[in-house]
Amino acid sequence: MLISNRGDIILNNMRAQRILSLGNFLSSAHFFLIIYILAPFMAQVMPAGTSGLVISLGAIVTLTAFPLLPRFVGVHGAKKLAIVFALFESAVLFALYINPSPLLSILLVVLACATSPLLAYQLDLLLEASVTDEHETGRVRTKFLTAANIALILAPLAIGFILGSTSEYEKVFLVASLTLLPFIALISLASFKTVVVPTVSSLGDATACILRDRDLRAIAFCNICLQFFFHLAPLYVPLYLHNVLGIPWSTLGIIFAVMLIPFVLIEYPAGYLADTRYGDKLFMIIGFVLMGGAFALTAFITTSTSLLVIVLILVLSRVGAAFVEAMTEGHFFRRVSDRDTNTVMVFRMMRPGGALIAPIIGSLILSVTGYQNLFIITGILVAVAGVASARYLHELQPVLPTNDNSAFKV
Repeated sequence: MLISNRGDIILNNMRAQRILSLGNFLSSAHFFLIIYILAPFMAQVMPAGTSGLVISLGAIVTLTAFPLLPRFVGVHGAKKLAIVFALFESAVLFALYINPSPLLSILLVVLACATSPLLAYQLDLLLEASVTDEHETGRVRTKFLTAANIALILAPLAIGFILGSTSEYEKVFLVASLTLLPFIALISLASFKTVVVPTVSSLGDATACILRDRDLRAIAFCNICLQFFFHLAPLYVPLYLHNVLGIPWSTLGIIFAVMLIPFVLIEYPAGYLADTRYGDKLFMIIGFVLMGGAFALTAFITTSTSLLVIVLILVLSRVGAAFVEAMTEGHFFRRVSDRDTNTVMVFRMMRPGGALIAPIIGSLILSVTGYQNLFIITGILVAVAGVASARYLHELQPVLPTNDNSAFKV
């Protein structure tokens, strides 16, 4: 009977993981549709060099709201909150489609940027509650990430198809709004294991807990570097390639789609190899070198650069980012459980933290120099800071597969 019950639990958890991966695909689609057009869209109503600061305002709102989330999760549940945040985000994006005034557009972009991380946090908690064997965390997490990364590749193709050679960004906001409707239906109809919410500690206590643990501190700084890149590249690469070099969205859509393929092809195999053979640190260091180095090379892209070279530089940066993201997710969630809601909250606050810091640093650099120096300075910064942080990771012992591939042992 116990074996039967355990089998039912495993099957239910696997079913929940599949549903959440599909949900992550649907919910991520709206974010990836808008992230590449936000800076060019805001550049229509404000100076291009400072348009990214609107993203920073959204990050401030998110960082203010995050400490309140564990209490709301305890009262309402992560599933209900995911539905509420998705409904609100869909309404905000639809309002942007209606083509509001410049001031209202800024406010709506702030709200859209602020809500997306709050929604992602709910899916994190639901997924973590479904994991019973921490030795499978890398594979579960990278499957979850791969589902989102499929949307990541499809989004630029959709943008290129929708915009072509135009700048009618409101159409993209409409499509992004509609992609959240099937997500809401899916999560509403599904059932998940209840997220266990402990007594809510203060944000300072949760942060101190991470800072006291050398390994958690190291992976947290790795995540900061990654989120800094994730919010810098989608803002300034499209601005540079489209607004400065004049490459149309019909071409950029294809370039960006090819650029993002490594996230789908690399993350799950990397997570498996980290779980079973090599550990996280090696892939992490290689990833930061590739990510930061290739991003610095973006400075040398000009109007005379061939499309093949442009694609190669951008792909290399995303190969590195895919390694880092897979290792960061697997390493952190291997160390925590669904009961560590506050620790997960602080870890996820690094996403809006990156959204806050990246546009500020980007705007400061652009105020005194050009895009070329922006890419060189920040690329070197990401590589150096990322490698320095990864060196302090505690290497967990890989779990080698048995001959029958049916189990994993330490």
